[in-house]
Amino acid sequence: MSNTTQTTITSKVTGDKCIRIDHSSGLTIYVSEMEGFSTTHALFAAKYGSVNNKFKTRKEPDYCTVPEGIAHFLEHKLFENEDCDVFSLYAKTGANANAYTSFDKTCYLFSCSDHYRESLEILLSFVQNPYFTPESVQKELGIIGQEIRMTNDDPGWRVFFNMLRGLYHEHPVKIDIAGTEESIAQITDKLLYRCYNTFYNLHNMTLSVAGNCKAEEVLEIADKILKPCEDPELESVFPEEPMTVVTHQTVEYAPVGTTIFCIGFKCAPKAGFSSTKAQIEGYIAMQVLSNASSELYRSLMEEGLINNVFASEIFNGEGYYSVIFEGESSEPETVKDRIIEAIYKAKETGLDRELFEEVRRSTYGGMVMDTNDVGMVANIMLSAHMNGGVPFDTIELLSAMTIDDVNRFIREDIDPELYTLSVVKNGSCKAEDTKGEKA
Repeated sequence: MSNTTQTTITSKVTGDKCIRIDHSSGLTIYVSEMEGFSTTHALFAAKYGSVNNKFKTRKEPDYCTVPEGIAHFLEHKLFENEDCDVFSLYAKTGANANAYTSFDKTCYLFSCSDHYRESLEILLSFVQNPYFTPESVQKELGIIGQEIRMTNDDPGWRVFFNMLRGLYHEHPVKIDIAGTEESIAQITDKLLYRCYNTFYNLHNMTLSVAGNCKAEEVLEIADKILKPCEDPELESVFPEEPMTVVTHQTVEYAPVGTTIFCIGFKCAPKAGFSSTKAQIEGYIAMQVLSNASSELYRSLMEEGLINNVFASEIFNGEGYYSVIFEGESSEPETVKDRIIEAIYKAKETGLDRELFEEVRRSTYGGMVMDTNDVGMVANIMLSAHMNGGVPFDTIELLSAMTIDDVNRFIREDIDPELYTLSVVKNGSCKAEDTKGEKA
């Protein structure tokens, strides 16, 4: 077992600090002591999400493939232990607790204005004490099945995942986080324990605490609660994903008031610091291209092709990276054509320099404001570590970013022909109607 070490990390740009603790148990802990704040926010997370369906450890000769949706299912079940429901424990401390499963991680969290140490003990304790039985698994099948049916009836959810299925041939990011009713029916208590013992190893987890807290107190609780373990040398594998798209367009009909769309452009994935760099460069590039001050946005609004819900985002993770535009329009195909035209123009002439600086400064200001939000600080520390970086990478990249960086991103990283347009129109037929050529 290694010794516990502490390192203070300081932002070269803002001067903000946080403490990284490499605990003897194998857990990495980040603490931000925010003087003058009355609340505390904590996240305990495993680097385990819906995409991690095929894996092995050093001691296992073969890869294990598990049912889709099992990471989300496990998150639900972990809140129940043999004695009581975890929420009843939090009720005694006054903390507001929750959890979520994303494509690449599962997080358990709480926020409170008092008794954070007691709440932190609850968090570290219940996440390390799974209790699964055949009976409890069977009971949960109905609950999660209902959740799956509800999300399947959500047009916004459908238009997004239809787009992912149009972009990705093999990568499991195209699969709904909760899985399907058919896939979760294959989940057993034994499979849950196998996934738990593999991914909920402290070497694969991170604790992030921010606000009214002290690193010494967090460390004291960690020493008391954490159970040291051996690093299993976990390896998740993903199928080889070709740099083509499945289809250029999908159309589905649902009872919606306005046609909604989601346009995704498939880009080559990045890893580690390169992923963080591409995330912020892509975000700034798309904001300059499409925010409310841009030529594209103004022209689309003036012609009535979009409304004020039009937005863009960067969607990236292990083995995937996409640039996404979404909104409402009676003519989504025209909007798609105009976005592609704008990308080609930016490739040829570059982005507007004045607008770039306006967007960069505005985004930088927003990041500085986030450093005064306890929940945001905790999430920033966690996400940075999960992505293979340090908490201040993004703001430091942004402070040094030039228009040449974002122009290079548009020229080299975005191929306007690698797109999928996903549309949900009003209609009574819910069956997916895919049309357009295969790519």
